[in-house]
Formats: sequence, C-alpha cells, structure tokens
Amino acid sequence: MKIAAIDIGTNAIKSKIFSTTPASIEFIESIRTPMRLGEDVFSNGFLSQDKLNDLIKILKNYIEYFEKNNIDMYEIVATSAFRDTANSEEARRLVENSIEHPIRIISGLEEAKLIRFHPKAQSMPNKLFVDIGGGSTEFYIHTKAKDYIQSFQLGAVRNYMKMDSKAEWERMDNWLDQHIEKMQLIGIGGNIRAFLNIYKMKSMSQDEFVANAKKLALLDKKEKQSQYNLNNDRVDVIDSAISIYLQIINKLSISKIKSTRWGISDSAAVKLFHELYSDKIAIKNN
Repeated sequence: MKIAAIDIGTNAIKSKIFSTTPASIEFIESIRTPMRLGEDVFSNGFLSQDKLNDLIKILKNYIEYFEKNNIDMYEIVATSAFRDTANSEEARRLVENSIEHPIRIISGLEEAKLIRFHPKAQSMPNKLFVDIGGGSTEFYIHTKAKDYIQSFQLGAVRNYMKMDSKAEWERMDNWLDQHIEKMQLIGIGGNIRAFLNIYKMKSMSQDEFVANAKKLALLDKKEKQSQYNLNNDRVDVIDSAISIYLQIINKLSISKIKSTRWGISDSAAVKLFHELYSDKIAIKNN
C-alpha cells in the first residue's frame, strides 16, 4: 500500500510518498511547492483569501496526483503559519471543506516530538536534532535518561521579516544552557542542506561552520544565486536560518554539524504507517 503525508509549512508545501507492507516502509518520492504562507501571517497577522485559494489549488493538485498513483492513505499537517494566524480555525475549515480532507494543525511541541520517528533519532544518545522551519525551530534530544523536546518562535522567514523577539532568543538560550554535554547536531530543513551543499561538505566542525557562515553572509542575494544557484525562496532566508544555527552552536559543545533530508512529512507518514499496521486494541465492556 502506498501512503503519503503533506506538510503545510511556512515557506513551502511538502509531501513525502512511501510504499508500505506490514513489515516495511520505503521512500518513493517527494513533492515540494514554494508558497510562503508566512508572508501573510507575519505581515498582516492572518492568512488572506487569495493565499488560501492558492493553497487549496496546490493541495488539490497533490490529491489528484495521489489518486492517479494509487496512494490510498495520506495525512495533512500544518505547522507554524497555521498555528500563528489570527484566523487559524476559520482558515483550516475553509481549506478542509474545499479539499474534502482533514487538516491537523500541530503544536510546536508535537512538531518537535515527531522528530523521534527519524530512523536514527533514538539509536544513539547525544544527538541534537534541530528543525529550523520558516516560522519556528524545534529541538529533539535523545539521552539514556529521557528525551527532551522544545519549540521556539524563531524561523527563517519569521526572522528574515524581523518578526522574531529578543525574549524568544533569550528563552532559547536559557533552554540550551541546560544541555552542556558534547553532542552532534543534525539539522533538518532545506536551509542547512543548501548551506552544506554550497561548500560541498557532508558535515562541518563548529569552527568550519562559523567561518563558512561569515563567507556566505558577505554575499548579496544576486551573488548567492549566481554563485550557488539557490532557489528564489531559499536565497533570501538562508542567512536568517544560519543565524539560528550559529546561536545554537555558540551555546553548546558541538562535535559535528550534519544535515538530513528527513522532515515533518516523513515523520507524519511513518506515524501513519505505525497506526495503519498496529494491532487493534480490544476494548471490553465493563
């Protein structure tokens, strides 16, 4: 059976498609459509009708593709932009009714907790997973004692539009101060992957990351595009995303910085897989 998940993000709409059996799940393909919902939310405080119409059109195209390719089950989740918009519930109902499929708006902490479905998230301790999206940043740390999750209102689009707050930076700093052990950082999201690809490196040390971030920040948007072929929806926000990583690695002892192609749509699909093939719970009458 084929299954899928769609992530309605702040900077783009993303979907991951998998082939499953009761004993396995295998990635098939991904779809990504640039669409900056955060522009409306961070500028005006709400999602406009025009933006919602565009979103409905994109989702209908995804669903049509699913139907043509025999994708039987899929889930749609929405993150920071839908959490923060003043018309969140109204917008969700409008889009749901238009596409005839439910949308689940997940909290920041739920978004962070979903990272646990990454194949290596719980295999080894002292890995720091950091998911920097358009509107928020989520953390997941697995240790022998417990798992730590947290979410902050800091993100690539939010910060680029100067809608981040000093208080939220301080809240993140205070949380990071509680984690002093040496860790490997695994970055989630297109900005960290693009950053490593720019320098043709699969991983960087803390010092390499800082030095390369300074180099990139010296270039304007046109230079970034011409030299590194960055997409339009990436080139203007990548420095804002990297600035969050810099704050994190300056507060912690990081042995290595890597990236993963894993994202919320992967985690949502794997969660759906577990629900699909789990044994049914028998509820007996009293």
